[in-house]
Amino acid sequence: MADVRPIRVAISGGGLAGASLIHALLQHSHIDVHIFESSAEFKEAGMAIGVSRNALAALDLIGPTATRCLERAGAVAMRGVRFLLAEGDRQGSVVDEVDYTTSGNRRLTSIVHRADFLRELLANVPRERMHASKKLDRVEEANDQSITLYFTDGTSHDCDILVGADGIHSMVRKLVLGEDDPAASPRNTGVWTTMTLQPYAAAQASIGKDAVSFEHPYEHSWIGRGSFLMHNLLSNGQLVQLVIAAREKEAEGSDDWARSVSGNEIRKLYQDWPSHLAKAVDSLLCQQPEQPAMYLWEHHLPARTYVSGPICIMGDAAHATTPWQGSGAGMSLEDSLVLSALLGQATTPLDARLALKVYDQVRRPRTQRIVESSRCTGAILTGLGDEADVYVKEPGTLLRRWDFILDLDMEKHMKEAVELMNLLKREGAA
Repeated sequence: MADVRPIRVAISGGGLAGASLIHALLQHSHIDVHIFESSAEFKEAGMAIGVSRNALAALDLIGPTATRCLERAGAVAMRGVRFLLAEGDRQGSVVDEVDYTTSGNRRLTSIVHRADFLRELLANVPRERMHASKKLDRVEEANDQSITLYFTDGTSHDCDILVGADGIHSMVRKLVLGEDDPAASPRNTGVWTTMTLQPYAAAQASIGKDAVSFEHPYEHSWIGRGSFLMHNLLSNGQLVQLVIAAREKEAEGSDDWARSVSGNEIRKLYQDWPSHLAKAVDSLLCQQPEQPAMYLWEHHLPARTYVSGPICIMGDAAHATTPWQGSGAGMSLEDSLVLSALLGQATTPLDARLALKVYDQVRRPRTQRIVESSRCTGAILTGLGDEADVYVKEPGTLLRRWDFILDLDMEKHMKEAVELMNLLKREGAA
């Protein structure tokens, strides 16, 4: 290995997907990895994220430094989750719930502020490996199979592998699929969401001590008729996140990414909900005339591949999903584990290209299944369709929709990918 040229990997995108991948790849001394972010700084914004059992296992397998990043970011491990009905004759009844302390002590999910988690994942990345204000302009492949990245500021970077972790607006996805591929771009689902982060005491006073408790941290999800509400804890219990969402049929398929929603509109949506929730929504989200809201977008059409030659996509660039099953960040962590394990096996740029092919073969079926499942779960959690009625009529069955996500054996998943790569190498596929 001493005489082998390092494999040069470039990551486009400095969000959680790219940050978790560079964190994992830095453990391999034969990989020369750099990360490029189009913004002036590496940062994240938006809702806190759930890191569920499968993703926690991925972090463990990436290594103890990755697990400590989650701890240092103030993640709060949920004792359980609970789904309740917000409207109708059975208002307030529990549709399904799980308490990990009574279900074999299997880890469930931890809630963490995405900006804090990103900061910790990048904390020990050498500064010379991080490049901000680098918006990708074009990519050219040389005769020696290396590639050159050209940025809009006139600079360039040579590498062997380009990983697109550049989010739902991904330019690299268009490079992989082609500009005209219908699956190259995401789609507006017609659901908007807005959120607030509140100090623990203020949230507890508004929502109630039984629902907001650091001693017994539960994530609560309330199912309405075209609307939804969720609250959970983060930042070592110092903050409570309250998220609401509503369907807006006219926006489905539109080009809109954001909108303002008035306090009166929010009040009207939640006026028939349980009184304590209606009051909490009013006090926490309706005191300003307008509230900024974001539409949920997804890759409604699945990509036929995540790889083209020396280029691949991961995270939201590959499989942007709605947040109904809390799996967007988890899929990125899984991607990082598998991709880093495969690239860690590569000793030549040709091996690295094979690693990308195996990554695509192993990861694409699972991630696209999750995108589809999340879409259907969103319809259930906003009270739409016959399937929602089924889960209401059969309490205790809703959480089974998460089983295939949570119960994946991550170590086996990773090892199967590595074994497949080694088999293909022996067969001369590289």
